[in-house]
Amino acid sequence: MADFYEVLQVSRDASAEEIKKSYRRLARESHPDANPGDADAEARFKELAAAYEVLSDPEKRARYDRFGSADGFDIGDPFGSGEGFGDLFDAFFGNGGPFQSGGQRRRTGPARGPDLEVSATIELTDAIFGVATDVTVRTAVACEECEATGAAPGTSASTCGQCGGSGEVRSVRNTVLGQIVSATPCRACGGSGQVIPEPCPRCNGEGRNVTDTTFTVDVPPGVDDGSTLRLTGRGAVGARGGGAGDLYVRLRVRPDERFERQGDDLVHRLRVPVTQAALGATVAVETPEGVTDLEIPAGTQPGRLFRMRGKGVPHLNGRGRGDLVIVAEVVVPTGLDDESARLLRALAEHREEDVAPPSEGFMSKIRSAFS
Repeated sequence: MADFYEVLQVSRDASAEEIKKSYRRLARESHPDANPGDADAEARFKELAAAYEVLSDPEKRARYDRFGSADGFDIGDPFGSGEGFGDLFDAFFGNGGPFQSGGQRRRTGPARGPDLEVSATIELTDAIFGVATDVTVRTAVACEECEATGAAPGTSASTCGQCGGSGEVRSVRNTVLGQIVSATPCRACGGSGQVIPEPCPRCNGEGRNVTDTTFTVDVPPGVDDGSTLRLTGRGAVGARGGGAGDLYVRLRVRPDERFERQGDDLVHRLRVPVTQAALGATVAVETPEGVTDLEIPAGTQPGRLFRMRGKGVPHLNGRGRGDLVIVAEVVVPTGLDDESARLLRALAEHREEDVAPPSEGFMSKIRSAFS
């Protein structure tokens, strides 16, 4: 048989608190619930329980230290005296776990209702500045007829006779290490601990009804496409007075033809005529707050960037805003009339730049054919 001190990974002079702390840690790692289907983990868990049963008891530990064997020890309950299921679950869940000190399961009341999810579509400007928008979701709400009890008006629920109101049925099985107690939800009452002799006619004993409900959602500035907002307690209510779940609102932001979002920056592509790009101009540009003036310097090249600080999207988890980036897209004119073409040719001649010769018009070609 393995040395109990080695099993619990403590020294032979370890204190009772050190032994208990190590046992809890190792039991948490090897517990069958944390390792479903793992036979080795189950064996380790049983070995830990046997070792702790001996080393947690001063008298048994003294005998073990003296004789170096567990022969003749009454192992009994693998969780030892005072170290029952409640204490083991405390190791997993902390104080206030699902078992009380007397081995009785702590009643948690009616089960909480499920969480729900709904989508909401907003404009880009709403994502920038925030907005209050309505969402409608099909959900379960408390029945007004029976006040969520599930019992017909004038009647009440009664204690389940099969589980005695505990909401669970316990079974005991014998093992080589003693008796193992397991608990399962009571089928007669569905784990609620109560039965409804006369169900409410409106909700059929559920204590809740399904209906379409509209909520107003406060969308904060700076959200992005795909952001999810959580509305605590706005989900479906549980049966027979159970608490409500949460409502998750997934946001969709419509594309905006004026701006392209890149992180918290906005990009606006500004079409600039070649004359304004060459000579400079003051032009009107779109911003989230409205139209403003932008100075285009003479000689602006295609793709030049102009940055307006703090005109972008607010930082969702901090202060300040991104920038608005203006991209200059120089527009080359097409379909020139004769006068515009003549002026451009004069400019090209003045700058000594070679250009294609003027193309002959259709009527000029006809006249040349008959001359």
